[in-house]
Amino acid sequence: MASILTTAASRASASAPVVASACARRLAAGRAAAGAVRPLTAGGVVVDHYTDGWNIGDISEFTRPGKYQIQTFNKISEKGLGKFPKDLYEIKPTEWEANNAHAILLRSHKLQEDEIDVTVRAIARCGAGTNNVPVARLTEIGIPVFNTPGANANAVKELVLCGLLLGSRRVVDGINHMKELGEKGLARERVEKDKAMFGGREIKGKTLAVIGLGHIGAATARDAASLGMNIVGYDPGLSIESALKLPRDIDLADSISSAVSNADYISLNIPYIKGTPSEGGTHGIIGRDIISHFKSDAVLLNFARGELVDSDAMKSFLDRSDGGRYVSDFPDDEVWDHRNAVLLPHLGASTGEAEDEAAAMAAETIRAYIEHGTIRNSVNFPDTALPDRPPQTIRMTVVNRNVPGMLAHITELYGKAKLNILQQINHSRGDIAYNVLDVDPHTDDGQAVVLKDLQRELTMLDGVLSSRILFGSPGAGYARNVNGQYFI
Repeated sequence: MASILTTAASRASASAPVVASACARRLAAGRAAAGAVRPLTAGGVVVDHYTDGWNIGDISEFTRPGKYQIQTFNKISEKGLGKFPKDLYEIKPTEWEANNAHAILLRSHKLQEDEIDVTVRAIARCGAGTNNVPVARLTEIGIPVFNTPGANANAVKELVLCGLLLGSRRVVDGINHMKELGEKGLARERVEKDKAMFGGREIKGKTLAVIGLGHIGAATARDAASLGMNIVGYDPGLSIESALKLPRDIDLADSISSAVSNADYISLNIPYIKGTPSEGGTHGIIGRDIISHFKSDAVLLNFARGELVDSDAMKSFLDRSDGGRYVSDFPDDEVWDHRNAVLLPHLGASTGEAEDEAAAMAAETIRAYIEHGTIRNSVNFPDTALPDRPPQTIRMTVVNRNVPGMLAHITELYGKAKLNILQQINHSRGDIAYNVLDVDPHTDDGQAVVLKDLQRELTMLDGVLSSRILFGSPGAGYARNVNGQYFI
């Protein structure tokens, strides 16, 4: 399978560095037909994103018609896609093969590295989880990945509340029994006699332990409290935003085991992280140790991820406890046919409203990044926002490895070019640092600067992964440093 780097490298000459772009094939074909093929230079073939250069004095070069290209995988809500102005954006379907997308929007599609061209500068998933996106690899090459936390919170919360009732009464068993009686014509005759087979309990006055108090957990706690339940919560990373949404009478526990020990119902709302709990992950976090603290008739509600629960341990619990239940929104090979388990086909976010909200949030996040350099809701880049750029200035962004001295090297190049940085911000997260700078495009002696030369120097700094000039034709001004080769 071709990688992003090998795909890019295949475009370069083995004997000389080449300045290339994903538009090269399309542009070259058009120019050849028109007899306007640009002559080769000592540095290779120069293709500058629909323009002939970054000369600030030649404004017409920056106002040529162009659109940002957004490639979609899966069916994305039309209401969400409507957030992209048609005069600035063009939406391309999955089968699009032009390979020059500026951003990718997807839902459940498992994104492969060879589907991500060197022109891609951002990827957004319409949903909270990003396990179908190669986030670690994209971080290495400096591409932000966005998600939509909270967009499906209401939809999932409503299904969790439904799960409370499914775990309290044998509703599913009762429905199936009525179908069997109906097929035999015995429903009216047997209904009153057989209903005793499906008795249950009320949730009012019972205790619900909510493990994970993010968007979904906080909403679940709040609404369950309004139904008369007593709430115990656990979340070692509780944010102020989520804390403000919690019911006033919630009791906060200091561990999962203490939270579940006296709970009649347990709602699991934490993210899945590869690795066991001892390795810092959450795989099988609800295992034999935690389950040993369950009440004998506890009901576990798992609308987070199937892998969070140790299936063998859960089956053992259900086998020895007639009152215990497991309600999950995920398949499970061990308990799929257990009489005390109710498994749903991943319906949590499957509402039109949730899909609309997630797509709209993803689209707005992509727009904020592409048009303004703003980062929010990224799973691998730091939140970063610079105020609107001052008039007559140009905004530039730089993505680099988070190593000492990089900011000094970057600003030194602006000084060398005699450019004044009017405002800037630098944030880091893990191995990535991200810079947004607003500069006066004229030197201190009033001369316009050819920014493409500065951009090349910036991009080819050791440790820099990519740079952008947020000015001019949509899609223009993006440059990548791919293993020491310059791609635009």
